[in-house]
Amino acid sequence: MAQVQRMSRLMVKTLRDDPADAETLNHKLLVRAGYVRRTAAGIWTWLPLGKKVYENVARVVREEMDAIGGQEVLLPALLPKEPYEASGRYEEYGDLLFRLKDRKGSEYLLGPTHEEIFTQVVKDQCSSYKDLPVILYQIQTKYRDEARPRAGVLRGREFQMKDSYSFDTTDEGLAEAYALHRAAYQRIFERLGLDYRIVSAVSGAMGGSASEEFLAPAPAGEDTFVDCPECDYAANTEAVTFALKPVSTDGHPAVEELDTPDTPTIETLAEHLGVPASATLKNLLVKVDGEIVAVGVPGDREVDLGKLGEHLAPATVELVTAEDFEGRDDLVRGYVGPQGLEKVRYLADPRVAPGTSWITGANKADTHARNVVCGRDFEVDDYLDVVVVEAGDPCPACGAGLKLDRAIEIGHIFQLGRKYADTFQLDVLGQQGKPVRVTMGSYGIGVSRAVAALVEQTADEQGLCWSKEIAPADVHIVAAGKAVQTELALSVAEQLNAAGVRVLVDDRAGVSPGVKFTDAELIGVPTILVAGRRSADGVVEVKDRRTGEREELTVSEAVARLTA
Repeated sequence: MAQVQRMSRLMVKTLRDDPADAETLNHKLLVRAGYVRRTAAGIWTWLPLGKKVYENVARVVREEMDAIGGQEVLLPALLPKEPYEASGRYEEYGDLLFRLKDRKGSEYLLGPTHEEIFTQVVKDQCSSYKDLPVILYQIQTKYRDEARPRAGVLRGREFQMKDSYSFDTTDEGLAEAYALHRAAYQRIFERLGLDYRIVSAVSGAMGGSASEEFLAPAPAGEDTFVDCPECDYAANTEAVTFALKPVSTDGHPAVEELDTPDTPTIETLAEHLGVPASATLKNLLVKVDGEIVAVGVPGDREVDLGKLGEHLAPATVELVTAEDFEGRDDLVRGYVGPQGLEKVRYLADPRVAPGTSWITGANKADTHARNVVCGRDFEVDDYLDVVVVEAGDPCPACGAGLKLDRAIEIGHIFQLGRKYADTFQLDVLGQQGKPVRVTMGSYGIGVSRAVAALVEQTADEQGLCWSKEIAPADVHIVAAGKAVQTELALSVAEQLNAAGVRVLVDDRAGVSPGVKFTDAELIGVPTILVAGRRSADGVVEVKDRRTGEREELTVSEAVARLTA
């Protein structure tokens, strides 16, 4: 039987004021309530109360992973670089990787994620189709060298994550494993009490085909997602697509050059000509693995560089600089148009459809061109949906106007396919006696992020507000201060503890009742029991932390209620 947690002996220091550097609710409250302590930028120490909450989240994740047949393992965090070089991700991750050398000069990294190592484990352990399918998972610390770690435990350089991987011999098996994880994630987040959305996503550096994110709507979220008010469509903004709708190229006037001095921007051009920005064609120049590429979008829209990067991954995308125009007579800064761009690959958003007519650069200084028609005067090499999504854009499913919301990514599931199996030649002997290439799925949950997301969604003006499933205790007993009150509080604590109820009792001497009550609200245990003014009569007050409802009960009634 666990011991009663007594605050007189517990290492917990609550604060009245928010930390000076705190911007988000989880940062403010987890520090103030004594759950975590900042060790360095993006690096956190989980104190006793915080560790209990973290472990409760991990327990729920483990239970649901075990329920779908997952087998838990623990891989190292310190990893050799060679597997990541083989997959190409040693370079793809760039500055996000923590890289280091041992005393002999051998190169290592701190694991950001473990697809490569899990693939090697299965290659070593599984040789026949009879060994598959298998689902392996771990709950482990990951490391990414974030440039601007912020938002408390929400975005750190060191964070706790559950990553699991499925291994199958058929695409049908992969689809089944994906569905099992999807359902398990729904159960996990429902048990944790999180409000969440499942949205379509892009795979990016992870690779693979099907990909969905689990997002927890919250103002502190770093992700923006779209939600259709008329149907069930939801997607990460990087996964939203706009249908290509070609029209006839016939009937348009011929191209007309316009004298447009000092109009290198869409704003200056639109004002000079007296036309809306939407009538113009913006041509953004970027470098894709060092090669200059033009990206065309309507002038009233912005290019989403993150979205462009995801589409072109694993290539590196960066903006051109003034130096890139040197020696390029075909590129006139501020006056680039797609017509006549023979040495530059031209990408365009689907809104620049065949048959649409534009005002755009004429590839001459101080000159633009009118009636430049896609499909007649220029061709698009590839269409990519790359504009920043705006509220009111048409839903790809039903056409209704989309709305935008902020959210925290709490889970992501991928059908990786054979990307990593191909890299490491992961084959097993098939039923026909021939080698079969294994197909994989990858599934992540941010365990520490889930804690932060719960704070962001459930905390109130008084402090944290945990559900019973993950709270550090079931009941927080407050002894108002007098000896008889402390004696009664400890007695009730022992009775509840003996019945299997997890108890935190505030028995601190010399601390005012007001401070104790404030701390109880701040710490956020679901039920608060107060041994106060009627303690001599054997009467206590029981309060629901979430609803604020309170009731006076005898000790026996309270114990019966809380152990039912």
